[in-house]
Amino acid sequence: MSLPFYQKYHEHYDRGYRNKDLRSTMSQYQQEKKSSAIYTHGSTAYSHMSSAHRQASEAYGSSAYRQGSQAYSLGSSAYSLGSEVSSKASSAYDYGYNLGLTDSSLMIEDYSSKLSPQTKRAKKSLVSGEEKENQPKDYVVPIFSGRQVHVNGITDTEEERIKEAAAYVARRNLLATGEGITTTKQSTVSSQQEEIFEKKSRKVAIREKAERLALRKTLEETEEFHRKLNEDSLLHAPEFVIKPRSHTVWEKQNVRIHCSVSGWPEPRLTWYKNHVPINVHANPGKYIIESRYGMHYLEINACDFEDTAQYRASAMNVKGELSAYASIVVKRYKGEYDETRFHAGASTMPLSFGVTPYGFASKFEIHFDDKFDVSFGREGETMSLGCRVVISPDIKHFQPEVQWLRNGILVSPSKWVQTQWSGDRATLTFSHLNKEDEGLYTLRVRMGEYYEQYSAYVFVRDAEAEIAGAPASPLDVVCLDANKDYVIISWKQPAVDGGSPILGYFIDKCEVGTDIWSQCNDTPVKFARFPVTGLIEGRSYIFRVRAVNKTGISIPSRVSEPVAALDPVDRARFKSQPSAPWTGQIIVTEEEPAEGVVPGPPTDLSVTEATRSYVVLSWKPPGQRGHEGIMYFVEKCVADTENWQRVNTEIPVKSPRFALFDLAEGKSYRFRVRCSNSAGVGEPSEATDVTVVGDKLDIPKAPGRIIPSRNTDTSVVVTWEESKDAKELVGYYIESSIVGSNQWAPCNNNPVKGSRFICHGLLNGQSYIFRVRAVNAAGLSEYSQDSEAIEVKAAIATPSPPYDITCLESFRDSMVLGWKQPEKTGGAEITGYYVNYREVIGGVPGKWKEANIKAVSDQAYKISNLKENMVYQFQVAAVNIAGVGTPSQASASFKCEEWTIAVPGPPQDLKYSEVRKTSLVLQWKHPVHSGRTPVTGFFVDFKETKAKDDQWRGMNEKPITNTYLKVQNLKEGVSYVFRVRALNQAGVGKHSDIAGPVVAETRPGTKEIVVNVDDNGVISLNFECDQMSKDSKLIWSKNYEPVEDSTRLEVDTKGNKTKATFKDLGIDDLGIYSCDVTDTDGIAASYLIDEEEMKRLLALSQEHKFPTVPLKSELAVEIMEKGEVRFWMQAEKLSGNSKANYIFNDKEIFEGPKYKMHMDRNTGIVEMIMEKLQDEDEGTYTFQIQDGKATNQSTLVLIGDVYKNLQKEAEFQRQEWIRKQGPHFAEYLSWEVTGECNVLLKCKVANIKKETHIVWYKDEREITVDEKHDFKDGICTLLITEFSKKDAGFYEVILKDDRGKDKSRLKLVDDAFKDLMTEVCKTIALSATELKIQSTAEGIRLYSFVNYYLDDLKVSWSHNGAAIKYTDRVKTGVTGEQIWLQINEPTPNDKGKYVMELFDGKTKHERKVDLSGQAYDEAFAEFQRLKQAAIAEKNRARVLGGLPDVVTIQEGKALNLTCNLWGDPSPEISWLKNEKPLAADEHCILKLEAGKTAYFTITAVQTNDSGKYSLVVKNNYGTETSDFTVSVFIPEEETAAKAASETSKQAKKTK
Repeated sequence: MSLPFYQKYHEHYDRGYRNKDLRSTMSQYQQEKKSSAIYTHGSTAYSHMSSAHRQASEAYGSSAYRQGSQAYSLGSSAYSLGSEVSSKASSAYDYGYNLGLTDSSLMIEDYSSKLSPQTKRAKKSLVSGEEKENQPKDYVVPIFSGRQVHVNGITDTEEERIKEAAAYVARRNLLATGEGITTTKQSTVSSQQEEIFEKKSRKVAIREKAERLALRKTLEETEEFHRKLNEDSLLHAPEFVIKPRSHTVWEKQNVRIHCSVSGWPEPRLTWYKNHVPINVHANPGKYIIESRYGMHYLEINACDFEDTAQYRASAMNVKGELSAYASIVVKRYKGEYDETRFHAGASTMPLSFGVTPYGFASKFEIHFDDKFDVSFGREGETMSLGCRVVISPDIKHFQPEVQWLRNGILVSPSKWVQTQWSGDRATLTFSHLNKEDEGLYTLRVRMGEYYEQYSAYVFVRDAEAEIAGAPASPLDVVCLDANKDYVIISWKQPAVDGGSPILGYFIDKCEVGTDIWSQCNDTPVKFARFPVTGLIEGRSYIFRVRAVNKTGISIPSRVSEPVAALDPVDRARFKSQPSAPWTGQIIVTEEEPAEGVVPGPPTDLSVTEATRSYVVLSWKPPGQRGHEGIMYFVEKCVADTENWQRVNTEIPVKSPRFALFDLAEGKSYRFRVRCSNSAGVGEPSEATDVTVVGDKLDIPKAPGRIIPSRNTDTSVVVTWEESKDAKELVGYYIESSIVGSNQWAPCNNNPVKGSRFICHGLLNGQSYIFRVRAVNAAGLSEYSQDSEAIEVKAAIATPSPPYDITCLESFRDSMVLGWKQPEKTGGAEITGYYVNYREVIGGVPGKWKEANIKAVSDQAYKISNLKENMVYQFQVAAVNIAGVGTPSQASASFKCEEWTIAVPGPPQDLKYSEVRKTSLVLQWKHPVHSGRTPVTGFFVDFKETKAKDDQWRGMNEKPITNTYLKVQNLKEGVSYVFRVRALNQAGVGKHSDIAGPVVAETRPGTKEIVVNVDDNGVISLNFECDQMSKDSKLIWSKNYEPVEDSTRLEVDTKGNKTKATFKDLGIDDLGIYSCDVTDTDGIAASYLIDEEEMKRLLALSQEHKFPTVPLKSELAVEIMEKGEVRFWMQAEKLSGNSKANYIFNDKEIFEGPKYKMHMDRNTGIVEMIMEKLQDEDEGTYTFQIQDGKATNQSTLVLIGDVYKNLQKEAEFQRQEWIRKQGPHFAEYLSWEVTGECNVLLKCKVANIKKETHIVWYKDEREITVDEKHDFKDGICTLLITEFSKKDAGFYEVILKDDRGKDKSRLKLVDDAFKDLMTEVCKTIALSATELKIQSTAEGIRLYSFVNYYLDDLKVSWSHNGAAIKYTDRVKTGVTGEQIWLQINEPTPNDKGKYVMELFDGKTKHERKVDLSGQAYDEAFAEFQRLKQAAIAEKNRARVLGGLPDVVTIQEGKALNLTCNLWGDPSPEISWLKNEKPLAADEHCILKLEAGKTAYFTITAVQTNDSGKYSLVVKNNYGTETSDFTVSVFIPEEETAAKAASETSKQAKKTK
C-alpha cells in the first residue's frame, strides 16, 4: 500500500497503517532508526519528544499510565465522544505542510500506554516545561486521528469504505481482544533501546471492560439514531476542508498534491490539468490518482517542463459541484546538475528559493506594461482587468506565481470571477459584476522571494432600477450563527436610496436545488440584521435582500453563500473527514446511563441582540440531559410581573438560539427557557435581566472635517474625521456634487473603512464639494457638512528640464541662447527660466555661475559680461509655482566671439495647429538675431516628409509680415514638414528648425469653435476638447496673439470647456479668434469674425435680448358646428410657464359663462369660444402671450359688414345644426350626366332610420319611383334617360319621419336647363367615336357613333380646313346614333382631311380622318366595286312576281300562269319540268311577250302534268330561277276519300 506523502520519509507513524498483517503486533516493542528530510522554517507548535522519552523511561515503573496518557497530547484533534485529547496544533497538518524542510533525525522507541481509570479527563502534556525549553522549535509532525464514531447501514459503498479504514480495524481489535495500544519512541540521547512491559491488574482489566461495554452501547445507539435519520436532511454540497496547494519543484522530481472534501453523499472527485481531465491510462506511470480515508491525491512522477500548469480538483455530488485550484511550476537548474540536492522527490532547499541563469537567488526584475487603469462598471455587466507582465531574466518554463487581491484579500476563482495567466499576461474577468466586487484590486507577481505588485480601483455603479425612484440593491448578504432551525442574515445598506428614505428591507430565502423564492418578513425591517426562523433541519438555503422606499422595491441583492440548517456540532462533524489513520488511542468519559432523565435547566441564558423588531436569546444546553435529544420552550413576561407566557407553544425549538418577534416596542421584558424530552419538561433557567425592546445599536454620528485635496486630473483625495463612539461600524459612503448643480452622486457603492478615500471619475476643471456618512447595522448616519469646493486638476510638480540649448547670436562680450520648453510642465504654467553658465578651459569645465537672478519668461536670453574668445557651456532650469525644476544637461560648448552676419537669424518656436484634411495653421516667433536691419517679412517653405531636401517649395511668393500663415490646398493623408525664413534689407536669413512631420487629416474627435448667442443676447465663442492631457490648458488668441486681460473679451474655462464672451461686439473685435490646447499635438480651432458675420451676430443678439414668441398663425375666427364662434391663434412653441391674456375693446375679459378660454401648451394653440354673437360683441379682439421673457400678441377687428356677415354665418350654422338633429340632407339635390348620356339627380342624406320616407316631385307632381330607397350608402338618386327639353322643370325631394322633415329643390329651367343641356351635349360629344371611312354603291361615307343624339348638339363638317357646302352629291345626316357625311360619285378633288365638329353650346369637340393616299384609293376602289355590283344587281334577269309556289288544279281544267320579268338587256327564258327542259306544244303553251311578261298555259290538265316546274331567266348580269309545283286531282277520288274519312270518325265515336 502506498503511503501518504507526509509519512513516506518519517518513521513515527502507526505501523499498523502500513500492513494489515502487523496489526496484531502493535503491542510489541519495535524500534527503527532512519534519517529523513524534515521541514524548515517550522514553528514551536510541535514539542519534540527527546527529553520526554528520557523521563518516561526513567519513571515508567511508578507512573507509567500518567506519562502514557500525557504522551499522546501531541497530535491533532481527535474524536473521542466528547473528550478532547489534543493540546497542540489542531491544524498541524496544514501548518506543517506549508513549511520547508531541514535535516534532522529522531530516535523513537515504543512504550505501552494504558487507558485512564479516571472518569473525567483533562488535557495534559507529556512533556514538562523544562523539557519544552530544551526541545528544538522547528519541526512539526502532523498526527491525524481516525473517525471515532462510524455508522453502518447507510450505503453499501460507505459501509465497505468504513470497514476498510484503519481506524475501524484498530478499534475492532481493541474491543475484541482488550489489548492496549502501543506506540514507539526512541530517545535521542541514548542509543540503547529499552523494552517496558506492564501487566494488567484485575482492577485495570475490569475498568477496561466496563469502558468497552459503554463504548459498544454508545456505538449501537448512534447507529440506531442514524438509521432513523432522513437521509435527505444530511445532503449538502461539496466543500473543501483542505484545498490543494501550489508547488514549485525541480525537474525530474516527483510531486504530490492532495485535498480533502466533505459533502453528502460523498463527492466524486476528478483531477484536471489546464481544464482537461487527467487520464492515467493515456500516460502509464506518469500520474497516480488515489483516494483514501477522505484524502485525495494526485502524484506526478518525473516532472518536466510540460507539467507546469494549473491543476483543478473538481468535487461533485447531487447537491452541486465545487472546484479548487493549484499550480505546479517545474524549474531547471542551469548549472551542473547535482543529484545530491534532491532527495526522494523532496527538496532540501526552501520552496521560495529563486533560480536564474546567473545562479541561485539572483534578483528578478518584474515590470508591468499595458496596465489596467481605474475602471468603472455597472451591476450585471462584464469586465476584465488585464496587465502584461515582463520578467527579466526570462527563464523558459519557469512561471511566476500570480495572485489577485481585493482590498488586500486574495481573490479566489468562483462563478462571479475567473483568473487567467497566459504566460505573459494576467487577466481577471468578472462574468457578472456586483457591488461586492468594488474595491482596490492588486496584481501581485512573485518570482521566488521577489515580487512586484500593481493596484487600481474598480468602481461598480448600481444597475438601472426596474422602477424609477426605487432604491439600489443591498450588498454583502452573509449568513451568521446558523443553527438547526434558524439563521441570522446580515447585509450592508446601499449608498443610493432612489431619492426618498429607505423604509426597510425584505429578506427572501430559497432552498438549494430549487428556484422558488419566499419572503421571510411581512413588514420591512430597518436593522441590517434579521433572524430567519422556520428552517428545515438538514436543508441548505440561500438568501437575498431587497430594499424598499415609498416609490418601490429594489432589485434583489446578490445571493448569499449556501448555509445548512444544522447544529454547529453536527456541521463540524459533517465537514470533517479523517485525514490519516487512527493513531491508536481511544479516550472515553465514564458516565452512567441517563435514560428517562428529565433534563435540567439551560445555563448562561442571555439577550445577544435586541432591536425594535426582534430579540435574540442564546443559552447553553443543560449538563443533565440524558442521551436522547432535547428541545426548548421559551417563556416571556413583562418586567415587574411573574405572568410567564410560553412563546413557542406549538413548535419546540431545537437550537440553543431563538428570535422573538411581535414584542411591544418600548416595553420591558424578562425571558427564560425550559428543556424537554420524552421524560418531561425540566425546570426553567434563570431569567434574564430586564430587556427594553428597542434598538440597542445606535446609528453612528456624522463624520466631521471633510477635507478634499488634489490627486490627478480626474480624481480627488477626500479625508475626514471618523464618527465618534460608533459601534459595529461597517464603513463610509462618500458623495460628490458639482458646485451649483445640487445633484449628488455616490463615489463608492461598497462602504470603505478608514478615513481616506480617492474619488475617481470626476470631470477635469469642474469644482466639486463632498460629503460623507457612516453606516452600521442600525442604519446610515446623517450627512457630514459639505466640504470646501475644490477644482479637479492634477497636483502640481516642478517642470522637467528644458532641452536643445543653442546659441542664437554671439557678440564680443555676450551671447544669446535659445532652448525648447520642457516636455512636462508639472501640471502648472511655466513662469520663467534660470540660466547658468561655466567656462571651459582646455576641455575642463569650471564651476556653474548664475546668469540671471530674476527668471526670464522667454525661451531666449542674452548673457552679458562674458570674456571674448572664451568657450562656455550653459544649462537652463524651468520654474513654476511648485518651484525650480531640474536643470538641463550641459549644452554643447560655444565660443564667445563677434558674429558678422547681416541677415536675420532663424525664426523661433515653429508650431502647427488646427490640422485639418486640407489645411493647417503655422505659427512662429521673430528671430532673436534680426541682423543689421529690422525684419521686414517671412517666407514659408514646405515639402512632403519623404521628399528629398531639394524639393522644398515656397508657400508665398511675396514676404508676409504676420507671424502666422494658414496653409491651404494640402493633400489629405499626406505627411508634411515646414520651415520659415526671415527677411531684412540684407537678405533672407537661415531657415528655422523644421516643424513636423504632420499628416494632413481631420483627426477623430476634432471639434470646432461654436458661436453662441444666449437668451440675454450675449455673444460668445465656445470650444470643447476631449483629448486634453492632465497638463493641458486652453489658450484664446486674436489673430494668433494671446488674449490677456482684454477689456473687450472675457474668458471662462472649466475643465475641458472654455468660453470667450464679447463684452460689446464692434468693429474693434474683427479678426481671427483661435483656441489652442497646450501640451497636445497641435489641437486647436479658429473662427473668423468679419464685418458680415458681426452684423449677423448683432442682429441675433438683438433678437435674443428682446425675444418674441414666434407664431404659426395670427389671431383668426371660425364658426363651429353649433354656430359657436372660435377665436384662436397658434404659437410655434410654448413652455409650461407660458400664459395668455384676452382683450376686447381694450378691456381684459376672463373665463365665464360667455367666454370659454383654453391654452394648449403642447400644440401652442390659444383659443376662446363664444356660444353666440350679440350686437354688443362687435369690436376689436386681442390675444396676448407671455412665455418667460418672450411676448407676442395678435389682434382681430370685427366691425361693420365683416361682423354682420360673421354673425349671420354663425346664426346660419346654428340653424343648420338644429336641422341636422332630424333627417336632413348632407348634400343637397344636384344633377350629374352619366357616361350613357343620361341625367342623374342625386342627393346625400344623413341621420335617417327605417321609418324615414323620401318623395320626388316635378313641377309639384309626385314622381313614381319603381324601386324603394334603402339608404345604405346615404345617396338618393333619380335617373332620367334620353334627357330632352320636355324634362325641363322644377324638381324637389322631401325627407320626413317623426323627427321632422327636410327638403331640397333643384331648378332645371332657363339658364340652369341650358347648363344641363350643355353638359349633356358635351357628354354626347365626348362619347363620339373616331371618324371611320365606309364605301357604298353611291360613293364614300364618313361616320361616327355617339351614345345618344340630341338636336341641341350642333354638327358641322369641314374639308381641308374649309366648311363643306352641302349638295345632292355631298350631304350630311344622322341615322340613329350615327352621324355621317355622304360623298356621292367621289372624285380626286374629294381627297384631303375631314373634320367633324361637335358643338355642345360652349365647347367644340373634333373628330378627324384623312381621306387621301391609300385610304382614298382603297375607299374609291371599293366604291367602284360596289357601284358595279349595284348596276349588276339592278340590270340582272329576275322574276318580279306572278308565279305561285303551289298550284292545285282539277284534272281537265285549264291552267294559266303569268309572271313579270326584268332585265337589261331583256332576259332569255327557259322552262323546266322536274329539272328537265320543257318544250312548248299544244298541250303546254309557253309564251314571252315583249321580253317582260311570260305566260304558262296547260289547256287541259292531266294527272301526268303534276310536278315541279321552273322558270329560268338569264341575261348578261345574271340568272334567276323561279319554281312552282302543279298538283292535279280527280274529283271522284276526292269524294271517296272524304266518305272514308267520315266513316272512320263515326266508328271512333261509337267506341
